[in-house]
Amino acid sequence: MRASTSLKTVTLVAALIAAPFAGAYAAGHHKGVLDATASTDFTGPRVTGLIDQIQGVEQGIAQAREANSISASEAQQLHMRAARISQAAEHVAASDHGRIPSVQYHDLLRKLDNVDQRLMNDTGSGTMIGDGSDGGNYPNG
Repeated sequence: MRASTSLKTVTLVAALIAAPFAGAYAAGHHKGVLDATASTDFTGPRVTGLIDQIQGVEQGIAQAREANSISASEAQQLHMRAARISQAAEHVAASDHGRIPSVQYHDLLRKLDNVDQRLMNDTGSGTMIGDGSDGGNYPNG
């Protein structure tokens, strides 16, 4: 249980530390006459919404691990997938002046939804299919 808490903490700290550096790096490499402003600011509604969604999934992973609903290796895999999505969001936002275009935003949300669905399936709370006529309902996934 202690390992999953530290993994969550490490993932969250890494994401929080990487965001300002990614913005500063991107701002430093876009040298144009009109681009001489300060570093990129990650504050658009899509960025904020995506960060909130990622934090929610991370919290769900940590809670499932604390309740022993998933194994440590399952939790680690889910954390890694969520971290990759977070890094991809930061990269897209850094390359587009702090914004995430609609196409990339929806793609990142779809990937995050897949992680969330996997978590729900792993914990036994995923969407059930079947009408019970054959003896029961079965997890979708």
